[in-house]
Amino acid sequence: MRKEDCFYLGKIAKKFSFKGEVLIYLDTDEPELYENMESVFVEFNKNLVPFFIENSSLHKNDFLRVQFEDVDSEEEADKLIGCEIYLPLSMLPKLEGNKFYFHEVIGFEIEDKRLGIFGVIQSINDTTAQPLFEVLNGEVEMLIPMIDHFLVEIDRKNKKVVMDLPEGLVEMYL
Repeated sequence: MRKEDCFYLGKIAKKFSFKGEVLIYLDTDEPELYENMESVFVEFNKNLVPFFIENSSLHKNDFLRVQFEDVDSEEEADKLIGCEIYLPLSMLPKLEGNKFYFHEVIGFEIEDKRLGIFGVIQSINDTTAQPLFEVLNGEVEMLIPMIDHFLVEIDRKNKKVVMDLPEGLVEMYL
């Protein structure tokens, strides 16, 4: 499995028992969706390795207590601490309306209600306080804030994001 075909679910945070159980921090708003998984991909040396789950249960809201197959000692569990956990993109719950996953809108056209289509979304920068669409218009790169108030529609069928942006925001780039 390639990392590009997966999404980040969380990280193995610490050991839970002397029998090799670990606690996985789940980076999600809905941890209950991931309580009964059969397997996950664990990142080792930049490779995704499948690990099968014997049993799991939610622990203190954001953690999943997991017993992996063939991990039955503290020493084996120690090797997993800090490793990131991934799942195939096909396991993401479908979103509707104006809710979207960042990876899903890459390549969508971006349209302003006033100006029409003004570029294509290249990527999303979520390292800032406010996530930004990185939009390409010819050779010009624009940063458009992903603010719910500006978002009019996610048109999945026509692959475009429709926004109602403040006057001057797009024009300052062109």
